[in-house]
Amino acid sequence: MQYFDIILFALIAVFLILRLRSVLGRKTGNEKQGPTDVFGRRTHDDTSGPGQKEAAASSGDDNVYRLPDSGRSNETANPVSKPALTQIQLADKSFSQQDFLNGARMAFEMIVESFAKGDKDTLKSLLSTEVYKNFATAIDDRASRDEHEETTLVGIKTAEIHDATVEGRTAYITIKFVSEEVSIVRNKAGDVISGDPNNVIEAEDLWTFARNLESSDPNWQLVATEIPDDAS
Repeated sequence: MQYFDIILFALIAVFLILRLRSVLGRKTGNEKQGPTDVFGRRTHDDTSGPGQKEAAASSGDDNVYRLPDSGRSNETANPVSKPALTQIQLADKSFSQQDFLNGARMAFEMIVESFAKGDKDTLKSLLSTEVYKNFATAIDDRASRDEHEETTLVGIKTAEIHDATVEGRTAYITIKFVSEEVSIVRNKAGDVISGDPNNVIEAEDLWTFARNLESSDPNWQLVATEIPDDAS
């Protein structure tokens, strides 16, 4: 009877393993990986509901408020054919203009929020060395004056590819962002000394991201920021 019990339990275990395999499937090593954002981080697959991707990427901070439709990508990649984009796609088979735009939107939110909070650690991982130095200096100057910045990103109205170039092994993609923001600066006493907490302003920015196409590192970094000449 003791041996019979052992055999019975073994048969039950085999049955359960077979059931689990039929439900969960097996990993073969050839599965298609989920999409990555502009920094090479894994995101949810495309079956996620509207807003779920950006909610996962936002780290839950209350300083960034999104419009109801901000989870959807309303803008499309720049329809103008750019040889540099084709060159980037040939060098990096996983590159997609629309995925890049989605990731750039996330990057914009994270960088704007981190700069307002003075979060140097987050900024250091997202910016080139030169841009980081400029951001860090501005943060230190603000702190030396006992000032605190509060920026609420109401939403990104559009984000489109403005330009793309390849210089040597490095690819550069410039994104034009049009966003709505509320930005104020408070002094040590908490008084507003710059901006209006009740005024939503529209801002236009050109941000350039770069990546070494021959590097195994999939991350893109912000290497330049500027205001368009035609910005009001």
